[in-house]
Amino acid sequence: MSIIDKFLAKRNGGNPTAEMGFTDHIEALRWHLVRALIAIIAGALIVFFNIDFVFQKIILGPANNDFISYRLLCQFGKSIGVDALCMDPLKIKFQNNELSGQFMMSFSVSFMLGFILAFPYVFWEFWKFVKPALKPGELKYARGIVFWSSLLFFIGVFFAYFLIAPFTINFFANYQLSPQFENIITITNYYDTMSDLILGLGIVFELPIIVYFLSRVGILTPKFMRDQRRIAIVVIMVIAAVITPPDWFSIFLVAIPLVLLYEAGIIVSARILKEKKLKEKETLDW
Repeated sequence: MSIIDKFLAKRNGGNPTAEMGFTDHIEALRWHLVRALIAIIAGALIVFFNIDFVFQKIILGPANNDFISYRLLCQFGKSIGVDALCMDPLKIKFQNNELSGQFMMSFSVSFMLGFILAFPYVFWEFWKFVKPALKPGELKYARGIVFWSSLLFFIGVFFAYFLIAPFTINFFANYQLSPQFENIITITNYYDTMSDLILGLGIVFELPIIVYFLSRVGILTPKFMRDQRRIAIVVIMVIAAVITPPDWFSIFLVAIPLVLLYEAGIIVSARILKEKKLKEKETLDW
C-alpha cells in the first residue's frame, strides 16, 4: 500500500476499502482549498479598501526615518553602548517604471497581507483535511496545533518586519559605490524584498511544526538532527547572510532565532520518539 493509500485509508477510519474513494478525497480537499481562498480574498478586500493607509504606513513604514524600530533600536543601542544600532538616516527615492505598476502593486500587497491575516483559518482548513488521518493518540499530542502554528507564523512575520526589514532596507538604501550614483529603487523591487523577508521568515518559523509531522511519520529523528547540527548551522548562516545586509550583527540577528528553532525541533522530535517507545513498550507488555 502506497503512502497516499495509507493516508486515505486513515481518513476512511482505517478501512482502505471504505466507500470514500480517491476522487472523494480530492473533492474534500478542493472545498478546503476553496474556503481557504475565500478567507484570503476576504482579507485581501479589507486591505484593498484601505490600501492608501496600508501602503504608506505599513509597507513603506521601514522606509521612513520615523519608523518605530529605528527609534527603539537606537535608544536600546545607546543604553548598552552599541552605536551600530543607531542607523543612518534613510536617503531613498522610489520610482514606478511600468504603466500599470502601482495599480498591480495594490493587488499584490492586498493578497500578501490577506494571506497573512487569514493564515490561522487557512491552516485550520489544512488541519481539518489532515486530522481524520491521525490516530486518537496522535490527536492527543496535536492539540492546539492551529494556535501554535499561527503564533509561530506571526512571530516570524513581526520579527522580519520590525527587525530584519529595517536593517536590510537601511543598509542597501544607503549603500553607495560612488557619490555620483543615486539609489532610485523601483517599488516592485522594494515590495519583492519586503514580501520575501516577511513571508519567508513567517514560513521558516514553522520549523518546529514541520519537524513534528516529519517525526510522527518517522522521517526525522532527534539523532539525525543532532548529527546534522553543524551542517544545519552552516545552512542557517548562509540563509541569514543572503536575506540580511552583509554585516555580522544583522546575520546573527537572524541566525540566532533560527538556531533556537532548530534546537526546539530536536526537543520536539525527541519527545515524539520517547512517546513512540513508551507506546511500543506498553504494547509488548500487554
